[in-house]
Amino acid sequence: MPEELDVDAMIERFRQRARAVRDRGIPPIEGPERRRFIEQAQLDFQDFAMIGDAEGSLADGILTLRVDLRPPEDRAGA
Repeated sequence: MPEELDVDAMIERFRQRARAVRDRGIPPIEGPERRRFIEQAQLDFQDFAMIGDAEGSLADGILTLRVDLRPPEDRAGA
């Protein structure tokens, strides 16, 4: 691991990954394989987007990602 982790750059890479998963097409597969591909893409997008929405910090060698999972209308007072 590099001496200094750029947390903001790491989070941006996860945003880019989420966009790539969302924007990629479905390969020409059918049946159960197609369903599995779509399900995996949905999970990948969810995971990448969640980390992409995180607020990150690095203190004393500990990476902390804070993800607010509340609906946007409930975040106003946070």
